This record gives sequence, structure tokens and C-alpha cells, in this order.
Amino acid sequence: MEVYSSHISRLIGSLSSLPGVGNKTAQRLAFHILDMPEEDVRKLSESIIDAKLNVRYCKECYTLTDEEVCPICRNPQRDHRVIMVVENSRDLAAYEKTGRFEGVYHVLHGAISPMLGIGPGDIKLKELMTRISETDVEEVIIATNSSLEGETTAMYIAKLLKPVGIKVSRIASGVPVGGDLEYIDEVTLLRALEGRTEL
Repeated sequence: MEVYSSHISRLIGSLSSLPGVGNKTAQRLAFHILDMPEEDVRKLSESIIDAKLNVRYCKECYTLTDEEVCPICRNPQRDHRVIMVVENSRDLAAYEKTGRFEGVYHVLHGAISPMLGIGPGDIKLKELMTRISETDVEEVIIATNSSLEGETTAMYIAKLLKPVGIKVSRIASGVPVGGDLEYIDEVTLLRALEGRTEL
């Protein structure tokens, strides 16, 4: 038996399709949205559509931005000779919160996972290699997650870069195995960055 009207059920269904949102949370969110003033709901929906239409990849580091080149890549104060490779834009944001990394980033948008059918061609590795060949890079810091996929990706990148003669380092294991960077505090991230090791 259908408990809610079709409009409410459809809203709950749409919200529960979001990652990390179960049915109960989706119901809470749906009823919260229904209780909001119409103007606030309109602003929420417009901001979602606006983000979807205007956010794209930075042409240098491939993070998400609404400009051709993101503010980090545009910043002349950053050390463009040091590139930190991360799996996604959330990991980039986590490192930026430490306020201590002065280089630039490269966002892979994933990690190599043969089990899931994700190979090197499915993430932004080719773009990383092109970027390195076109710029004067001294060090690549690999800051992928400490999962099996993250480690596989790190080793693959290290293998690609060793013949090029660029220093390749890996963040230290202050980051717990199986942990996602976006959920780790700034102090732990900073320790991992400072204790990185050469691969």
C-alpha cells in the first residue's frame, strides 16, 4: 500500500538515489523541503541546476570549477613544479584546509580498480602525463587513498614516472588504511604530507 502521494514518493525516491542517503534520511529531507518556504525551495533547485550547467573541469588540474582555470592553478604564488595527485576534488579540498601545501594538484576522478572494470584509461592519467611533459615539474606527490585501489593507482603512476626522472613520493601512512581523505582531520593529513616517502 502506498503511504504517501505520488509527488512525495517521487521526491523521496529522488533523494534516496543520492549517495549516503537512505530511505529514512530521504523521507526527513523530503518533509523538510515541503516545510520550507517556496522561495527557498526555488533557490535550492536553481542552485542545483546552475551548478550542473556551469561546473566543469579545470583545463589544467581537472578539479571541478566554474571557470576555465581554477583559482589554485591561476595563483602565481603556488609552486607549479610540485603536483599532488588526488583521486577527487573532495580530497583536494581536504588538503587545502591544512593551509600548508603550496604546490598545485591533479585530480584523477577515480582510481584503478580491475574488479570494477576501471583501468588507467578511465581516469585522468593521460592528462597528468601530458601536463608533466609540457611543464617543468620537479616532484609528483601521490595522495591517493590508502585502499587497494589507491595503492594500485599510486604504484602505476610511480612506474610511469620513474623513467622520466621526476621525484615521485607517496603521502605517509598517517592516513589510515581504507580511510577516505575527505573524512580525515587536517593534522593527520599534514603529518601524512610531511612524512611522505619517495617511491
